[in-house]
Amino acid sequence: IKKQEEISLNAILLTQYGGSILGPIAKVLGWIMNGIFWVLDKIGIPNIGLAIIIFTIVIYLLLMPFTIKQQKFSKLSAKMNPELQAIQKRYEGKKDNDSMMAMQQETKAVYAKYGVSPTGSCVQMLIQMPLLFALYRVFMNVPAYVSGIKNLFTQPLGGNATSLVDGIMATEGYQDTMTNLVSTLKITTQPIANFTVSDPTAIANSIVDVTYKMNSSGWDALKDAFPALSSEISSTYETVSHVNNFFGMNISDTPLHVITSSFSAGAYLMVIAALLVPIISYLTQVLNIKLMPQATASGNDQSDAMAQQMKMMNRMMPLFSLVMCFTVPVGLGIYWIAGAVVRGVQQVIINKKVDSLDLDEMVKKNMEKM
Repeated sequence: IKKQEEISLNAILLTQYGGSILGPIAKVLGWIMNGIFWVLDKIGIPNIGLAIIIFTIVIYLLLMPFTIKQQKFSKLSAKMNPELQAIQKRYEGKKDNDSMMAMQQETKAVYAKYGVSPTGSCVQMLIQMPLLFALYRVFMNVPAYVSGIKNLFTQPLGGNATSLVDGIMATEGYQDTMTNLVSTLKITTQPIANFTVSDPTAIANSIVDVTYKMNSSGWDALKDAFPALSSEISSTYETVSHVNNFFGMNISDTPLHVITSSFSAGAYLMVIAALLVPIISYLTQVLNIKLMPQATASGNDQSDAMAQQMKMMNRMMPLFSLVMCFTVPVGLGIYWIAGAVVRGVQQVIINKKVDSLDLDEMVKKNMEKM
């Protein structure tokens, strides 16, 4: 029994991202995602698209205290910047040790007066960024973290005697066949799929990783490659498609694939649904930017140049999201949209909270502490 438990555990863990920093974070996030899908499955709505939306809401709620601190720092920074610029101007051109020390002490006193750290904003970003990058890893390799999805490939479905993975591994020459499919369909996995290693569990994980990332035409190619497994492939595809269905779209497909295949089949509602994914992603990104505090001209050349660069980036990022959303899986587009909507709601709440802050009272309390 203990040996079976170890094998079962390895079957889940082997395809998880193994980075020393993001790996452990992704594992914790994976537990949350797995729990959400388990609850949805128990109440009769096992759907990865819905799980992604709920998961995104949970993660951004956990990050909200850091976001509030970051924007509180930004508002205080805007108020104290004139004082910092005055200090810089007063000591401009003075490079002697006494002047440098005096400038440092005066700058430190201003930060203490406003109760913030010079590295405050950086610290908040350093905390949030690994979480967001690890979140991306979970979404890009769902079966590695959600056991209910992995089981669809490793357990018999639809009355079949064998699972899809076992059927493929029992087929002579499957290693070359799967390798050729990965190359032909241009499927990328992390870690890279390898069907020639000695560990059968690792091979099984590679098969799951690859088949999960296949779009509908990829499943047709899988049937052609393994004609004897037509029943197992059809059962698995139907079940996975049901779990991956989001408004009629398979979240493993790209919007571009949905548009081209649906248009040729005359399914124009699906064309509209697929077009809405990148369009809504673009619009929600634009809304996010409008809700964010915007940098204003300060009279400092360096600060103004940075503000201009930020404005340019704010224009380009939504356009980047629009273009990229056509070529990435629908599931990733759902994540981008859900994240943007949650951030937008957060921003409205944060703006009200930060705008209600009495900065003069905060400065007064900090001066008393000093």
